[in-house]
Amino acid sequence: MTLAGIVARVRSAPVGAILELGSVLVCCLLFAGTFLLLSSGVPTGRGDAWLTLVGVGVAFVLFWTVVVPLYERTL
Repeated sequence: MTLAGIVARVRSAPVGAILELGSVLVCCLLFAGTFLLLSSGVPTGRGDAWLTLVGVGVAFVLFWTVVVPLYERTL
């Protein structure tokens, strides 16, 4: 697929492209965050960084399993 083909697909469905690219970015950030937190050792105290990471992951999963299907059903 050429770059022109990718641009044409993004222009045909811009919202879908933003959702997909955003999902890839969130997955990469979750992976990098998990790797960095694991390399820093076991959490001590409240573990705010771990709670933030888990919260972002939960929000991401709920978005794709609840919000997107509900939106698609209303169309």
